[in-house]
Amino acid sequence: MDKTTVSESGDPGMSSTRDSSDRRFNRSNTGNRKMNTTASGANENASASARRRKITASDEESGKKPHLSALILARGGSKGIPLKNIKVLAGVPLIGWVLRAAFDSGVFDSVWVSTDHSKIAEVAEEFGAQVHRRSPKVSTDSSSSLDAIQEFLRLHKEVDIIGNIQATSPCLHPNHLQDATRKIREDGCDSVFSVVRRHHFRWQEVKTGGVDTKPLNLDPANRPRRQDWDGELCENGSFYFASRELVEKGYLQGGKMAYYEMLPEFSVDIDIDIDWPVAEQRVLRFGYFGKDQLEQVKLLVCNIDGCLTDGQVYLSAGGEELVSWNIRDTTGISTIQEQGVEVCLISSRGCPIHKLLAKKIDCQLEQNAANKLEVLELWKSKKKLSWEQVAYIGNDESDVECLKKAGVSGVPHDASSDAVKAAGYTCRNSAGRGAVREFADHILLLSEQARAKSQQKKH
Repeated sequence: MDKTTVSESGDPGMSSTRDSSDRRFNRSNTGNRKMNTTASGANENASASARRRKITASDEESGKKPHLSALILARGGSKGIPLKNIKVLAGVPLIGWVLRAAFDSGVFDSVWVSTDHSKIAEVAEEFGAQVHRRSPKVSTDSSSSLDAIQEFLRLHKEVDIIGNIQATSPCLHPNHLQDATRKIREDGCDSVFSVVRRHHFRWQEVKTGGVDTKPLNLDPANRPRRQDWDGELCENGSFYFASRELVEKGYLQGGKMAYYEMLPEFSVDIDIDIDWPVAEQRVLRFGYFGKDQLEQVKLLVCNIDGCLTDGQVYLSAGGEELVSWNIRDTTGISTIQEQGVEVCLISSRGCPIHKLLAKKIDCQLEQNAANKLEVLELWKSKKKLSWEQVAYIGNDESDVECLKKAGVSGVPHDASSDAVKAAGYTCRNSAGRGAVREFADHILLLSEQARAKSQQKKH
C-alpha cells in the first residue's frame, strides 16, 4: 500500500538537473513502490500549489483536462558515449525503451523528444514521438534540463504539466508513469520525482593536504547492519513531473512534492562505455518489452543469405558456388533446438549448399521463396502456433512483412534500413558473424521470462 505523508517546508526544491546526454544519476525500475508526499509550506509555494489546484478543478468542471506532456531530452553531443541516446541497447535504440513505456502508460496527451540532432529525431519519429528541435542556445555542454524544458514550454502553450523522462532510463515501466501521474492529477501534487533507496555510508571529503575525515550519516561507534538501517532516499533521475507554473519560476521540484521509490536492483547508470554491457544485462532481465503478453517461442525462421551467411557468394575456378557460415551461429541453432524450439530456414533463391547446411543442422528448408510471408504463414498454420510463438530473423526488404508479423523479430547489425525499422531487435553482430547466435540467445531469454511469469500466475 502506498504510504503518504504531508509536511510543510519552505524550500521550493532543486532548480535543475543535467540533460540526459550528461548523466549523473542512477537508474532504477519495475513494480509498484512506496510513494511519499511532502509539501513545502512557504507562502509562495503553498499559494502557488493552491492556485494550480483551483485552476485544475476549474478546468475539469469545464470539461478540459490539464494537458500532460512527456518530454525526453536527447541532445546529440554526448561526451562519454557518442550519440548515446540512440545507441542500440539490448536490440533497441536507448531512447526507444522510455518512449515505449511512455506510450504504453496511456497517461500522456502528447509525447515529445527534444533534440538538436537529425538522427535522434528520425529514431524518435519511428517510435511515434513528436520532435521539438531545440535551439543551439540550450544544446551546449553547460545547458541544463531546466533550460531545455523552459524553451519547450515557451513554444508549446497547450502544455500544463511536463513529465521529463530521462532517455537513459531503459528499465522504466508504464506503471511507474501511471502512479506518478495519479499523484499529479488525483492528489494535487505540483511535482513528482523518482528515487531509489541507498545503503551507503557517506564520509566528508578531505581537501588537498588534509588527512582527517568525518562520517556524514553514521556513528562509527554504533555502525548498523544493513538490515537494521532504512538507508537514504536518493534521486535516481528516471523522471521529474512538474507543473508549468513551477518550471516557469525556475524549479523542477516544489510546491506539494511527492517521490516515487524504485527498487535498487533495477537501477541502471549509463555514462561511459564500460557501463553498457552491465546495463544491457539489466534491461534484458528487468526491461519493459511492450504490452503483448510474452509467450514461449516454438518456431524460429531464419533467412539464410544475409543472416546465417554474410551474403557473399564465392565462385570456384570450376564455376561452383561457395558460401561460408559461422560455427557460433550453427551452435546457437543447436542450443535453441535443444530447448524445444524448431528452426526452419528460408531463402529467396536456390542453392545446393543451402540443402547441405539444412541437413547438417537438422532444419526444414524452403528455397526459391518468392513470397516469404506466405511460407511463414503456412508453417505457422501447420504447426498450430500463434504469431507470438513465432520468431523471425531477416535482413532485407523481402523480410519486412515477416518481421512485422512475427512475435519476436530480429535483424543483423548490417541489415537494410527498412528491415531494421520493422524488427524488434537489432543484433550487435553482423550477418555471418554471430548474429543468429545472438538472436537465439535473445529468444531463450524471452522464453525464460515467459516461463517465470507463467509460474508466478500459478502461485
